[in-house]
Amino acid sequence: MIATLSKNAFLCKYLSRPTSVIQLGLPCNHLIRPSSLRSYCNQVNWNSITRSKRSRLLIFSSLTISTISLIAHRNKLKAKIVKKDEAFEAGKRLEGLKEYNKLEVNQHNSKEKGVWIIFRNGVYDITKFIEEHPGGDKILLGAGQDIEPFWNLYAVHNDPQIFKLLESYRIGNLLPDDVNTEGVTQANDPYQFDPKRPGYFAVRSAKPFNAEPPLNVLADSWLTPNELFYIRNHLPVPDIQPDEYELEIEGFGIKNPIKLSLKELKEKFPKHTICVAIQCAGNRRSEMTKVKQVRGLYWGGAAISNANWSGAKLVDVLKYCDADLNDPNIKHIVFDGADTDATGSSYGASVPAETALDGLNQFILAYEMNGVDIPRDHGYPVRLIAPGIVGARNVKWLNKITLSDEESHSHWQRKDYKGFSPNVDWDNVDFEKSPSIQEMPIQSAICDPVDGSTVTPNANGFITVKGYAWSGGGRKVVRVDVSPDGGSNWITADLEQEDTPLNRTYSWTLWKADIPVASLKQGSNFQVVCKAIDSSYNNQPENVEPIWNLRGVLTNSWHRINLKLT
Repeated sequence: MIATLSKNAFLCKYLSRPTSVIQLGLPCNHLIRPSSLRSYCNQVNWNSITRSKRSRLLIFSSLTISTISLIAHRNKLKAKIVKKDEAFEAGKRLEGLKEYNKLEVNQHNSKEKGVWIIFRNGVYDITKFIEEHPGGDKILLGAGQDIEPFWNLYAVHNDPQIFKLLESYRIGNLLPDDVNTEGVTQANDPYQFDPKRPGYFAVRSAKPFNAEPPLNVLADSWLTPNELFYIRNHLPVPDIQPDEYELEIEGFGIKNPIKLSLKELKEKFPKHTICVAIQCAGNRRSEMTKVKQVRGLYWGGAAISNANWSGAKLVDVLKYCDADLNDPNIKHIVFDGADTDATGSSYGASVPAETALDGLNQFILAYEMNGVDIPRDHGYPVRLIAPGIVGARNVKWLNKITLSDEESHSHWQRKDYKGFSPNVDWDNVDFEKSPSIQEMPIQSAICDPVDGSTVTPNANGFITVKGYAWSGGGRKVVRVDVSPDGGSNWITADLEQEDTPLNRTYSWTLWKADIPVASLKQGSNFQVVCKAIDSSYNNQPENVEPIWNLRGVLTNSWHRINLKLT
């Protein structure tokens, strides 16, 4: 039986909370500044200066939070660690520095000539940084120019830590007559047309918008209401008119590229509906950061949701295009969205052809979510639904499909969303040696009560605990174990799930368990733990330390919450 969460039920359960701050993987009260800046360091409040072996770091990504890079110059420069000064103003005019005109800066627009940039009153030489930055080709877009318009697009840069770190590359001031005094306005804000969102989300990034619903309501409904479905955006949300929409299909096995309208997708192909849970690769990342800092949005446990998706099957559409799906050159199916960055490049991803073209996997080009048009934040008018595959490959605002002999060249396919060994850091990481995440491991979490709650047992001395479980690749959850004492003793939870084959289950499982607490004294603190097992008998690891990775993805250790008994 499918339950829906009523508005009143949600309001009763919703606990107000402050908007979360984007975590950048750096100590919030320190920044690293080279000794070469002493000439103007009296402009900053230097307190408790100490020597450190920490790397010199700069965050200057031209992409979203998922591409913020921490560039280490170990054994090259000695750094000074300075406590954070809230009064610091980035790009302000500093006395005693050389002045440059805009033309001089414009001429330094390549690695050969040096890469200079402008930020407000400041001129910066970032040539050294470009050499080691994995997204250097994107950064070169701003070479010799004012970077503030680009930072309006990648608004995660609007953070005091990043501004201070940028100052380590300061070489001078821009002549006053050349300074852009317009600043950021609504007219040039690339996010000005984003849809409005409800205020109950825990916001992990405002621009681009990334947020998750309150965890304690997530397991109340089999189908996640559209208004509660977590939101993961990498760029501004495109505003696509349905009568202007076109889906382009090309590549190996297709003699003549074809374009389909939204109307054609709806009328030429049977409408197929499938229940699919989508999980962000970074779900529960905040737990991994407790072991060691990672790079990425600090997601809690609600970056996963479950919905009915309706649309045309991918294989039906490709057959309509007379695609020769037996062409040996077809090794990957590449999907591109209409959301674009400052270079005009779109968000893109790819899935191995043997997975995407297997009709049993039911890849669909969805135009409905829970029986209504897909909301803009979730990909209107059409998004790819790749059942059992990590959320990053479920491309939203889908406007192009390519049958290819190689993976997508998108940054998010080649340089992100990959797992690494705990011994890999930003000094030795090699993204080329790690495969892109596709299927995800077994996962479960406790939704209610939430960590830190005070609970009251019922008349029989029990409390009810509930949550979700899911596994990638269509593997069905076969058991959820819940412990009332940190893992010493276990109870088997009751499961709510679809009646689907063991290896063709793409929706999540909701679970519930009544755990005994009668033996505990009033005021006692105790830890509840859950772990799930899938149809391949994959089990969640007990601790996060062995699965720690520098990107903070694939967090699936036992989920633990600490409670207090009234």
